[in-house]
Amino acid sequence: MAKQSKRYRKNVEGLDLEKSYTFEEAAEILKKADHAKFDETVELNMKTGVDPKKADQLVRGTVSLPHGTGQNIVLVVFTKGDKEKEALEAGADYVGNDELFEKIRGGWTDFNAVIATPDMMRDVGKLGKILGPRNLMPSPKAGTVTTDVAKAVKEIKAGKVEYKVDKSGNMHNAIGKLSFDGKSLVENARTLLTAIMRAKPVSVKGTYLQTLFMSSTMGPGLKIDINSATQAVS
Repeated sequence: MAKQSKRYRKNVEGLDLEKSYTFEEAAEILKKADHAKFDETVELNMKTGVDPKKADQLVRGTVSLPHGTGQNIVLVVFTKGDKEKEALEAGADYVGNDELFEKIRGGWTDFNAVIATPDMMRDVGKLGKILGPRNLMPSPKAGTVTTDVAKAVKEIKAGKVEYKVDKSGNMHNAIGKLSFDGKSLVENARTLLTAIMRAKPVSVKGTYLQTLFMSSTMGPGLKIDINSATQAVS
């Protein structure tokens, strides 16, 4: 069993980790906790009842968080011709084709979002072993394979995030930073959860959302009351 840090033990002292909290309560507890020296990321972690092995039960999509994630998005765009200028003017950090491919093949990975135009995907696919494990492979469903690169760049820079179940049916998504006010964290959490609930596959049997937790990088994982969290989702 991993040894718990002094900060973690302090933060959970007096907390009932079996209790289910509202988003508002959880955000308040995390913000009042003993913080690390860096601005910790706040996440929603959930377990679903889907079977990812079945193609009709894959849950994947995108949603724009009203307050962004607070993360510094370093965005790469694979394209050529007039689209290069379009991407740069929209705010992309690195734009190109052949030289950019070689740079990444050489081990450069100082970026956390990737967009590609359809004509570049044959070459982008060759970077699968590098981009795939980091969940950076562009896809049409996520809106990151597109001819409208300006729109895609602006959306990602503004706080558009992708959600996707892993092999165990779990999802982990950043919803902001501890420096955010509680209201912003709650609004981001509700926006993400609403999108995920609406993406429920029709073929899922039983309970779709099984557990839901809010946590910070160095803080405790707080169980969220699913009924209160989903009552506003239509």
